Amino acid sequence: MKIDSKTVDKLAELSKLEFDEAGKKEIEKDLNRIVEFVEKLSELDTSNVEPLIYMSEGTNVMRDDVVKQVITQQEALKNAPVKDSDYIKVPKVITKEN
Repeated sequence: MKIDSKTVDKLAELSKLEFDEAGKKEIEKDLNRIVEFVEKLSELDTSNVEPLIYMSEGTNVMRDDVVKQVITQQEALKNAPVKDSDYIKVPKVITKEN
């Protein structure tokens, strides 16, 4: 697989990034190096290698969830800068593009 300028443009559009021409060439070069590395890994014989499930032998130590302080809905809304009777209002952050 070869990464070209068109692929970089599409990735930039999908990720909402903008590059100047020099930056685009650098990204193209870096992505091609990554693809070459992954293709090089496919040359290895992994038929007798067990899949790696965990990176270390450690396990998560979980604690029980214990309610320490309960506040009412009205107390939660008390310091909200913009609210209605039930919710804290926040500005819209996601827009729909056509």
